[in-house]
Amino acid sequence: MSSAIAPEQVHGRLAELTVIDVRTPGEYASGHLPGAHNVPLDDLDRALPALKAAAGRGDLLVVCASGARSATACRRLAENGVTAASLTGGTTAWTQLGHDIHRPAGVRAPWAMERQVRLAAGGLVLTGLLAGLRLPHARWISAGVAGGLVFSALTDTCGMARVLARLPHNRPRGADLDATLAALEG
Repeated sequence: MSSAIAPEQVHGRLAELTVIDVRTPGEYASGHLPGAHNVPLDDLDRALPALKAAAGRGDLLVVCASGARSATACRRLAENGVTAASLTGGTTAWTQLGHDIHRPAGVRAPWAMERQVRLAAGGLVLTGLLAGLRLPHARWISAGVAGGLVFSALTDTCGMARVLARLPHNRPRGADLDATLAALEG
C-alpha cells in the first residue's frame, strides 16, 4: 500500500482496511469513516504495540480531517517499522465525495479542532486589542497570535491545536482508548 491513498481508491476497499483516525475524540465523534478506530495523534506512541499487531493482519489506513496529521502519523509509524497509508484530503475529502461517515448516536460532539482554533485565536486577538486600549503593551498578545498563525501556515503545524487537544473535552477517556487498543491487538 502506498504512503498516500485517495478517497476514491479507499471507498471500495474500506472493509479490508484497518482504519485509524488520529483526530481528537471530539473530532472523531463529530463523524468518522465507518469502522474507524480512534487513536489520537498524541497517543500514537502508547498505541504502537497494538498498531503493529493490526498492521501484521492487514493494511492500515490513517485518517484525520485534512491529511496533515495522518501523514505525520504515517511517518512516525514508519520510523517504528509500521507500514500505513494516509487518506489524501482526510475526512473532508471523504465527505465531499458523498461517502458515508459514522456519528455515534446520543453523543454530543465538541466543535471541530479547526473551529476551536479559530475561536481561541480570534478571542486572543480581540483581547489583546481591547486590553491595548488601556495597556499598550497588551497589543503584543495580538501580535504573538498573528505570528503563530503565520508560522502555522508556513509549517503546516498548529501549536494552538496541540494545546487545545489537551483540554478535557478533547481527550479520550482512558477506558475508551484501552478498549480501542485491545480491539486493535485482537
